[in-house]
Amino acid sequence: MSRRNWSIVIALLVMASLLLAACGGGAQPTTAPAATEAPAAAAPTEAPAAEVPTEAPAATEAPTAAAASGTCPAGSPTLTIWADGNRVEVLLGIRDKVLSETGVCLNIQELSFDQMRAQINLAAPAGEGPDIFVGAHDWLGELTANGVVAEMDLGAKAADFDPVSLTAFSWDGRLHGLPYAVEAVGFFCNADLVPTPPTTYDEVKAMSQEAKDAGTLTQFFALQTADPYHNEPVNTAFGGYVFGLTDTGYDACDVGLDSEGAVAYLQWLSDMVDAGLLDPNVDGSTAETLFMEGKAGCMITGPWNVEKFRDANVNFSMSAFPEATQAGSPFVGVQGFMINAFSPNRVLAQSFLVDYMATTDVMEQFFVLDNRPPAYMPARTVMDDVGKAFAEVIGLGHPMPGIPAMGAVWSSWGDAIKTVMLKSATPEAAAATAAQQVREAAGCK
Repeated sequence: MSRRNWSIVIALLVMASLLLAACGGGAQPTTAPAATEAPAAAAPTEAPAAEVPTEAPAATEAPTAAAASGTCPAGSPTLTIWADGNRVEVLLGIRDKVLSETGVCLNIQELSFDQMRAQINLAAPAGEGPDIFVGAHDWLGELTANGVVAEMDLGAKAADFDPVSLTAFSWDGRLHGLPYAVEAVGFFCNADLVPTPPTTYDEVKAMSQEAKDAGTLTQFFALQTADPYHNEPVNTAFGGYVFGLTDTGYDACDVGLDSEGAVAYLQWLSDMVDAGLLDPNVDGSTAETLFMEGKAGCMITGPWNVEKFRDANVNFSMSAFPEATQAGSPFVGVQGFMINAFSPNRVLAQSFLVDYMATTDVMEQFFVLDNRPPAYMPARTVMDDVGKAFAEVIGLGHPMPGIPAMGAVWSSWGDAIKTVMLKSATPEAAAATAAQQVREAAGCK
């Protein structure tokens, strides 16, 4: 947007404020669309949202003002932004530029990512929230139902974004955020121990048996057990699925946790445990330790561990997932900037995001800080080989469903994995129980 157009936007905002004051009214939130399933990806493609979506902790923290150079001129238009540490760093870097070019002051406040959702739900309706906040696409079901997130229009720049990122940030067919990063897990192997990664789960089993017979590794495949997020690429490789996809989105009543493919995947886990090739007690921390100490050949993890592996001098490779009956497809998480529906500065907030966040320079900085492929495609030239590998894996993935029934998926499917691996239930029985619990949570008959 030109400086002239920014001046027009600011002038209109001032006029709107005067009119609202004269009428004694306040800004009204945009109408929240009815809670519906997240639209399916036209071409499904970490990045986390967070690694695994979790409920915000009961104890919440207050956002803190981030240190910034310069001061805001008295009476200047101000945009308050809630961001986590990495995003704060980049925002502070452009704060003076935005002020000098537009006269708009950025009031940047730092808040941890896992506290953001709970805080915005509390603060926005009370008129105490920010104009802009960072978040994950799978929060949209809750945020739109609560009426705290506004619709957005990226204009011509929409064509520069990874289509899956726009699909993920759409709810009821309307865009509700500007994506900045996509993420998914990948299949990591220690290149010194496994020069040629397995391409099928039959090969994973065979290579696991070879390593066991040789006594060279604690566990060839350090799978995080009882963790649906990291198990999804294995489940989908056997033909399993969580929710069915339609032309309009995920169908909460088409639950695939007891499908033929899902049962086959659970059977594979059971067989691996029977053969002593998988340990039911391996969690994320254990898997990472085994991998970094050279006691595991391969594992499933995401970009959040790349620097940790590099610091540990692990010579790793990252690739697409092994296949069973088809290619494995991970959940794709998308992170982005959202606009508070209760903000009186929604037009200015959108202009700022489109003109200053949707740029190659800013999006490249986000990637450098946390290794998640940029949602803004022109910025992907900065990616290293690992980033490019993640981008390819994301192209095989599908957006993590943001529908309310996902809460039941994490617990019910996690329990199913655990009971199968501990031999407390057969794959068929565990799958049937999990699927029924999710259907009940979704209100399906």
